[in-house]
Amino acid sequence: MARYAEPVPASPQSPRAALVTLGCARNEVDSEELAGRLTEDGWQLVEPDGGADVVVVNTCGFVAAAKKDSIDTLLAAADTGAKVVAVGCLAERYGTELARSLPEADAVLGFDAYPELGGRLREILAGRAVPTHQPVDRRTLLPITPASRPAALAAGPALPGHGWGPRVPRRRLDDSPVAPLKIASGCDRRCAFCAIPSFRGAFVSRSIDEVLAEAAWLAGSGVRELVLVSENSTSYGKDLGRPGALEELLRRLAVIPGILRIRVSYLQPAETRPALVTTIASTAAVASYFDLSFQHASEPVLRRMRRFGSRESFLALLDQIRRQSPAAGVRSNVIVGFPGETGADVVELERFLVEARLDAIGVFGYSDEDGTEAAGLPDQHDEGTIAERVARISGLAEQLTAQRAEERVGETMDVLVEAVAGTDASTGSEQAPETVGRAEHQAPEVDGECRLTESGTQPFAVGDLVRCQVIAAEGVDLIVEPMELIAPAGGVP
Repeated sequence: MARYAEPVPASPQSPRAALVTLGCARNEVDSEELAGRLTEDGWQLVEPDGGADVVVVNTCGFVAAAKKDSIDTLLAAADTGAKVVAVGCLAERYGTELARSLPEADAVLGFDAYPELGGRLREILAGRAVPTHQPVDRRTLLPITPASRPAALAAGPALPGHGWGPRVPRRRLDDSPVAPLKIASGCDRRCAFCAIPSFRGAFVSRSIDEVLAEAAWLAGSGVRELVLVSENSTSYGKDLGRPGALEELLRRLAVIPGILRIRVSYLQPAETRPALVTTIASTAAVASYFDLSFQHASEPVLRRMRRFGSRESFLALLDQIRRQSPAAGVRSNVIVGFPGETGADVVELERFLVEARLDAIGVFGYSDEDGTEAAGLPDQHDEGTIAERVARISGLAEQLTAQRAEERVGETMDVLVEAVAGTDASTGSEQAPETVGRAEHQAPEVDGECRLTESGTQPFAVGDLVRCQVIAAEGVDLIVEPMELIAPAGGVP
């Protein structure tokens, strides 16, 4: 989803930049860091159609569809007449190749350019050429250990969101009561289908103090829910020499005034420790929500993917979670059509999904990624076979998640309000047809939502935490009846 900066007061002489963000929540955090740095450097942030001098597109380079979206967005930005600069994962991953194939972009900059982005943009406005990012394979740093960490960070490329110290150069680009909070960058795993380590590099944790400082700043700006993001949150702290660091971080985040809910994303099943399950399930302010990256359930396919686990081990983990938190939310993604996947493998995946009772399931068809092991594997499937399997598993997933939502009818849950029915007093236009929010088992954008029925109480505000009872389900969405206001927006519980 693209997100744009709101205009800010600035002198008429201030250069104007627009930020367009594509891809995941980690990119959203990076864009807010860039927004903070640009604002501090005297830039005015505007909408892309608001007379920007420069449009900065924070691209995604994860899969083919994301790459195409990034290219299309860069081309559309060029049509505005502004200078166009590509940053983000696609720029970091392809650099010179992207610049050569896309002359419409005035510059292609990597992560190293982020600390002095304002200066680079001024050079571009002045008509001077800036160096194009030269990609490097950042897997050479895998893995970073506590002993090698200082030297590796000093020698390696700059990492967005790291080394801020007590000051947070981040500026929020919306007024949502929910905000992503990056706890680490990179990944040390060698999944055969994934190119992320090649351009995001080795796994590097942010310090606990750094994360806490940013969380407190977010709370002060009205954030009620923190979504902890990284490429693999279960690895948090291993390069700091602090086993159990994620559990410690969660407990310390949970006592920050104003924060009502903390959600952890991107958990690796093979690294999800019993102590972490207990912390998530039992810490009051931590959502009982498990975003587990299963990817498949057939053991032969998982091994070809260079991943651990099996249908039996995954079900055992889910049983462990639900023994401690029966109403826990669980989501996952799966890849179908991986090279060598057989019909029996697909049946094994279906069997797992039926038994797992997941709240949300993302289904993706396999596609080759440059430089990955899987791209060279034998027994590749044709596009038609992959599409058929995607449709088959997607249909099953839709049925199963709707059934799981039906099972929640009658439950009581706390809903964080994110949109309120009403009209814009200044224009008379409709803002939202109904009041909606999310419960603990629903992550932003990727899961379902709760729709609140009308009640005789005073109207709710965005940021309110409301205790509700589920009275119906529509697909993965829930219809809930408000019972009481638990914590008002802007209040400290």
